[in-house]
Amino acid sequence: MTPISIGKKTFKSNVFYAPLAGCSDYAYRQMARRYSPPGLVFCEMVKMEALVRADRNSFRLLDYSKDMHPIGAQLCGSNLNLVGQAARIIEDLGFDLIDLNCGCPVDKVTRDGSGSGLLKNPNKIGDLLSKILATVSIPVTVKIRVGWDEQSIVAPLITKIAEQAGAQAIFIHGRTRVQAYKGPANWDYIKDCVKVANTIRVFGNGDVFSADKALDLLEKTGCDGVLVSRGTFGQPWIAEDIHRMLSGLPPIERGFEFCKQALLDHFDIIRRYAPEKKAILDMRRVGCWYFKKGEVAKEFRKSISGVKTLDQVEAILHSLTNKTSSLIYS
Repeated sequence: MTPISIGKKTFKSNVFYAPLAGCSDYAYRQMARRYSPPGLVFCEMVKMEALVRADRNSFRLLDYSKDMHPIGAQLCGSNLNLVGQAARIIEDLGFDLIDLNCGCPVDKVTRDGSGSGLLKNPNKIGDLLSKILATVSIPVTVKIRVGWDEQSIVAPLITKIAEQAGAQAIFIHGRTRVQAYKGPANWDYIKDCVKVANTIRVFGNGDVFSADKALDLLEKTGCDGVLVSRGTFGQPWIAEDIHRMLSGLPPIERGFEFCKQALLDHFDIIRRYAPEKKAILDMRRVGCWYFKKGEVAKEFRKSISGVKTLDQVEAILHSLTNKTSSLIYS
């Protein structure tokens, strides 16, 4: 592990797990802590307006247990009059770090100038960060994409603006908003941000689906840390794989039975935390994370599509067998 200091706080590892809307929920975060854990795991993003009006569902997204520390929260929004109040709520809930979302590409988020919409107004990002920093004492960070499109790459500029505002770290996704999740992430833009950064920590993000990719990102960009997003799906142990590779240790062989048991463990957490109907819906998504290809994946998707009870889900999970050598594990 490589410890990293962000503001006044030191994290045991410079490998963080990203905030992922609809995915980095309570069960996901519990699973992330079962292996050599990342330096920090984020909750799903929450809208500052919803927090301020005490929306119950938003607070539910921020549920965490003591063993999840250190834990981060991410605010989404662009209202300068609300951001400080929302940030104070996050700090009062006991979070270790707060991040400003300037990367979400979804239309309903960008429509009001939030998420990736803020990339069109870099100075406002600085204003929002200044409001947060004037309100809280925990570390403050910002997550961005490199630009709205290839004709408006603003990541280096925002890196300098965020640093001037006092933010202690910036997470940079190597894609534009227009790309969404298509095409390769351009790590050269992350490298450009590293070059202009003085005091602010730079984390690279995008296309890290394996430990060797994390190592490549660190070496090719010179960034301070790695933020893993979709690469955590079905492999909550990816931080452990990265830690081992960085230490020169051999990878841990994880076969079918290992992945199956991990999925059963994930299911057990979901079952205990969520109502039955939501738990079933969650399992339709989560199960496909652990078995992405081959006959097992096809069998699972087909079998779980019509289930009505959690007992049926459990029976399906226990019945899974490795029927094909073409199965690719997470």
